Amino acid sequence: MTRGNRVQPDMTLDTLPLRGQFMGNRGRLHDNGVIKRRFAGKLWITCTLREKPARGKVPLEAPGHYTPLFFLDEAVACAAGHRPCAQCRRAVYNDFGAAWLRAFGTKFKAAEMDAALHAARLTDTRKAQRRFWWPASDLPQGVFVAWQGQPHLIRQTDALPYRPQGYARAVQRPVGLVEVITPAPLVALMRAGWQPVMDARGDRPNW
Repeated sequence: MTRGNRVQPDMTLDTLPLRGQFMGNRGRLHDNGVIKRRFAGKLWITCTLREKPARGKVPLEAPGHYTPLFFLDEAVACAAGHRPCAQCRRAVYNDFGAAWLRAFGTKFKAAEMDAALHAARLTDTRKAQRRFWWPASDLPQGVFVAWQGQPHLIRQTDALPYRPQGYARAVQRPVGLVEVITPAPLVALMRAGWQPVMDARGDRPNW
């Protein structure tokens, strides 16, 4: 059965029969197999699709377990406010932490990092995605912006219009001030040298 657990850049959950390249979670969002909440707690992570002995396959209906979510790629996961998992993506998590130190000049701890990301991805009412305006010319590769009525992924020399099933043909990078979707701390990390996986190939059927 296709689940409504494909994450979009604006943090919403869509029903799409494709996994994408990454799995992740925001805690337990479902009751009796139906997703009822957008998030549960401040820990929003991006995981591999690989099943491991310590984790295995977690069905949506499993009582007391997190709700598995899926992302087209890691750039989408970042736009929605997720960070790399410290267990199944340890090396990436360590690189992420090193970029955090370079960007903010302080040693990171996971709980403190999650709190900072949570404040940056949601408005004060916790009901909407927090966004900000910034010159497009100063945005690093990997950032999502809202432009011409839809999300676009910024790359070095162009931008990719986002569609739930995959990116459309590349277009010219926007100019001037743009509305940035990716939370500000993650933009700072990308500017400090950390890069999310942006290859959109490899969609597979959802659970």
